Amino acid sequence: MPTPLTGFKEVPHTADWELEAWGPDLAALFEQAARGMYALAGVRLQAGPRQLRQFELAAIDAESLLVRFLDELLYCASAEGLAFDVFRVVISTNTLRAELEGAPLASLDKEIKAVTYHKLNIQNGPHGLEVRIVFDV
Repeated sequence: MPTPLTGFKEVPHTADWELEAWGPDLAALFEQAARGMYALAGVRLQAGPRQLRQFELAAIDAESLLVRFLDELLYCASAEGLAFDVFRVVISTNTLRAELEGAPLASLDKEIKAVTYHKLNIQNGPHGLEVRIVFDV
C-alpha cells in the first residue's frame, strides 16, 4: 500500500517518544507533527462548544519554528486544558500564522514535557518534506 501524501507514525525510541511526520509543504508537515503529538499523548476532545485560537510565531529557521509551534500547543493543553483538531497554518520566511479550532480536553493519556531538538532536521523526502521529532515524556 502506498504511503499517503501526509501523515505521521511513531518511531521506537528507548526512553522518550519519537515521531516521524511528512507532508507536501511546511504547513502540512507542521499540521501532521501536531496531530502526531496529540495521538502519542492520547488526546481526546470534549464534545460541545468549539474554541478558536489565533497566534503568530517567528523563529530563526523552520526547525525552531516547528518546536515553537508544538510548544505553543503543549502550553494550551497544560495551562488551559485545550487542544485542537482543525489547523489552518500559513508559513512564510520563518514566520507562522495559525488559526486553530478545538475544544477542552476530555482526556490525556500521558503528558509530554517538552519538544526537543534531538535529531530534529526537516528534509526533503519522497512525499515532500519529512521530519523526526523526539518528545521528552
